[in-house]
Amino acid sequence: MKRDKPKYKQIVDAAVIVIAENGYHQAQVSKIAKQAGVADGTIYLYFKNKEDILISVFQEKMTVFVESLQDIIQNGNSSSEKLSRMIDNHFNVLAQDRHLATVTQLELRQSNKEIRLKINAILKEYLKLLDEILIEGMLKGEFNPAMDVRIARQMVFGTIDESITTWVMNEFRYDLLATAPKVRYLLLNGLTGTPVL
Repeated sequence: MKRDKPKYKQIVDAAVIVIAENGYHQAQVSKIAKQAGVADGTIYLYFKNKEDILISVFQEKMTVFVESLQDIIQNGNSSSEKLSRMIDNHFNVLAQDRHLATVTQLELRQSNKEIRLKINAILKEYLKLLDEILIEGMLKGEFNPAMDVRIARQMVFGTIDESITTWVMNEFRYDLLATAPKVRYLLLNGLTGTPVL
C-alpha cells in the first residue's frame, strides 16, 4: 500500500503546509514536491493529481481523530467523560497544528463538490463514533433520552467546528484551548435535558 511508504507521509505533511500557506488553488504540485524534498514526478507515484492529494491529506489526518476517539470510547467510563475527552482532543489536535487547522477549516470548504462529497464520506466514520457516545448516554440516562441524535450530533460537531473556524479566521489571535472548557460546559449541559430557566 502506498500509505505505508515513507515518502507518502512526507508528501502529505508537506501538502498541509503548502495548502495552508498558499491556499488550495495556488498550491502547485511543484511547491508540494519542493516542501517534501522530492522530485515533482515522485508525487505522481503516490497521487493521481492535486485533488487526490487534498483528499489523502484529509483521510490521513482524519484517521488521527478517528483512532483517538476509538481509544476514548474503549477506555472512557461515562458517556459524559467520553464526550468531554472527544471535545478536548479535537481542540488539542488543531491547536497544535495551525497549518492543519487552516486546511480543515478553510481550504477544504473551497474545494469543488466532488471533493467535498469524498471528504464527507471520510468524516462519516468520526460522526458515527460520536453517535455511539450520544446513544450510549441516552440509554444510560446521562443525556436526555428524548433528544434527536442527528440534531445532537450536528450541535456537538457544529459547535466544535465553528469555534475552531472562528479561531482560524481570527488568525490564531487567542488561545483556542481556553475555549474548549466553555464549549464542553455548554454542550454537556445542553445534552442532559435539564430545564433552563
